[in-house]
Amino acid sequence: SNFYKALRLLANCAQGNVISALAQEGGLQSTLWAGPETTTAAQQRGETPIQGTTRREALRLKLGFAGATFGYTISLGLPVPGQTLFNRDPVIKRECIFAGEYFRAAKALVDREGPVVKVRSGRSWTVVEQHLAPQESLFNRLTDPELTPEATQLRDEICRWRFYDHFRTDTEAPARQAHLGTRTPVLGATGQDLAAALQTIIEMGERADLDAAVDDAFPGCRVEVTVDAANRFGVLFQQEGLLRPLTAAELSDGTLRYLLWIAALLTPRPPPMMVLNEPETSLHPDLLPALGRLIIGASRHSQLWVISHAGRLVNVLERDDSCESIHLEKVLGATQVLGQGLLDRPNWHWPD
Repeated sequence: SNFYKALRLLANCAQGNVISALAQEGGLQSTLWAGPETTTAAQQRGETPIQGTTRREALRLKLGFAGATFGYTISLGLPVPGQTLFNRDPVIKRECIFAGEYFRAAKALVDREGPVVKVRSGRSWTVVEQHLAPQESLFNRLTDPELTPEATQLRDEICRWRFYDHFRTDTEAPARQAHLGTRTPVLGATGQDLAAALQTIIEMGERADLDAAVDDAFPGCRVEVTVDAANRFGVLFQQEGLLRPLTAAELSDGTLRYLLWIAALLTPRPPPMMVLNEPETSLHPDLLPALGRLIIGASRHSQLWVISHAGRLVNVLERDDSCESIHLEKVLGATQVLGQGLLDRPNWHWPD
């Protein structure tokens, strides 16, 4: 879940609201490691108790990622004491856009330090902003695609990332209600537009995929979309053996949530990256193999990150050749990659 939140914060950087997003998480302090800065070998073996020490490093939250073309890093900290009464509001200390899969000074294309932003121009640098507010990301200001094409391209890509967390399925959940229908190639985060998203999938020529996904999880069942005189769309679930279809309000939590996953993963407009946080929530274990096959199908069109604690779902995903699994473990409260040593870590460097 921390990984999911970190990706969400990176997306918030491109959308210009990373500071408010941090506030919703409880502030910068709540995102930082709650343990000691360093531990001794004896403490790691459990021979002596864990004790706090005097902090030596500057308090920073560092986030970053890299793709095939560009990478991005951001460093957030607290303001200099005495300069403001908002001394707990995080500020952006450093931002960099670089070429390739890891940062090096020679690969930096856009560099922001404090209020100053500069872009590389051949072998030299050009200052393009000198008064960037400490709460503003460089993405807020660098909007000229000719002057800073890297920032424009990276912002557009990040803004197309798609996140799905726990869909609501309670009796008042938006997905259970009928709503005004408009063409919906992308299911909303709340699932309110479920019926419209399913109808969009049907009209985009993916009816067979929709029927196959429903039948894989619920053999003999079928989904239909209705519309009333007020243009409000609703979902009907035809179940084998019943004399009438069930409305969304009558569906079990697991069935409704599975239909939401179908609408999200069969999107006619695949994003460059989609992140699913614990998609197994509220699903019957027998539905997890079908969900895994649905996820594998969606991964042919988007990069998918799946954060899951369900072994049955993980096993289905790992049987696919394209799946790269990362198993995590807790060591003295710290989340680590299972079996990863110093020589196994990816090549990654933070700006000084």
